[in-house]
Amino acid sequence: MTQFQLWSRSTEDTLMIGERLGHMAEAGDLFALDGDLGAGKTHFSKGLAKGLGVQAMVNSPTFTILKVYNGRLPFYHIDAYRLDEDGEEDLGLLEYMEGEGVTVVEWASILRTQLPKNRIDITLKHVDDHVRKLDVYSNHDRYEPVFKELTKR
Repeated sequence: MTQFQLWSRSTEDTLMIGERLGHMAEAGDLFALDGDLGAGKTHFSKGLAKGLGVQAMVNSPTFTILKVYNGRLPFYHIDAYRLDEDGEEDLGLLEYMEGEGVTVVEWASILRTQLPKNRIDITLKHVDDHVRKLDVYSNHDRYEPVFKELTKR
């Protein structure tokens, strides 16, 4: 089990954290994001996409639930915000989460019972207008070297 905190002091920091993880991401990786509105989930997702080499403009799929982008690996961007709180709709999202690409799920707590256990959970919290605290957790060994690299100064 690995758990640590990262601090973002700007939108650019949040984008950079996502981008660094995108560079290290492998097929089948799942990033489960939670946090209040405006905490930076979509900025993190944009950075992750950039790190995967996605050239298209990435924006929140709130109304479409899922957007698929091409990069060095497929990037599946899921936003569960508009789904029912019980998250029990069968939308076929698990196929993407366990697919050949990298998946990020915003508002992941809504789908918590459907998410694979092999994932990185990130909760973004407002500290003030610009500062965010990112609580990062995973219980899978695959992510330990990723986290070690991410926390290097």
